[in-house]
Amino acid sequence: MVAERVRTWVAGWAVSRRTPPPVEKPWGYYIEVADNPDEVGRHVLPETEEAWVRSAAASVTVPRTWMKMPAEPAEIEPWLPPGWVVAWEETGHLMAVDLMATHPVAPEGYTATVESVGAVTCVRVRDAAGEPAAEGQLAALGEAVVVDRVRTDEAHRRRGLGDFVMRTLVDSAVADGAVLGVLGATAAGRALYETLGWKKHATLAECVYRP
Repeated sequence: MVAERVRTWVAGWAVSRRTPPPVEKPWGYYIEVADNPDEVGRHVLPETEEAWVRSAAASVTVPRTWMKMPAEPAEIEPWLPPGWVVAWEETGHLMAVDLMATHPVAPEGYTATVESVGAVTCVRVRDAAGEPAAEGQLAALGEAVVVDRVRTDEAHRRRGLGDFVMRTLVDSAVADGAVLGVLGATAAGRALYETLGWKKHATLAECVYRP
């Protein structure tokens, strides 16, 4: 199940970020990343085996290429060749949930818009002055969606906006017939998502080529 969730996450992330489609590799997938000074591309492994990790790492010659996989960082660190480092601070969490509509209402003083362009749906929240306060988006993949780029501006945190954005995205997905949600969470994001019923399926170890 974890491998299938990773495949869904990879496909949805590429749609959400409007990158070229993931390229299949013997060990998983490669995604080209644009407009990010810290990352030129990423290899994502749906399953973690030493031989695959070593092969993926050995294929890389360009600095700022990343690898991500369902594993604990300490597990993969001994398998990395010279030039590769574990990005301990970037360790993530693969999460999923069975989708259910909850009909959320924006917190007082805020308004929201929902806009879909192709397979990507964006929720944007503004304050009473019309300034951006929070946002998030999802990519639709048939009966599954991948949630991405959920954020709340620092001045508007702890007011329920993250909760509202997530619930609004889910309601939109359910209305379009989706039944499963998948995302890759940071440590801070995981705490919010768990309050909304999302479950962790695996740790996402991350490492980067910095020769």
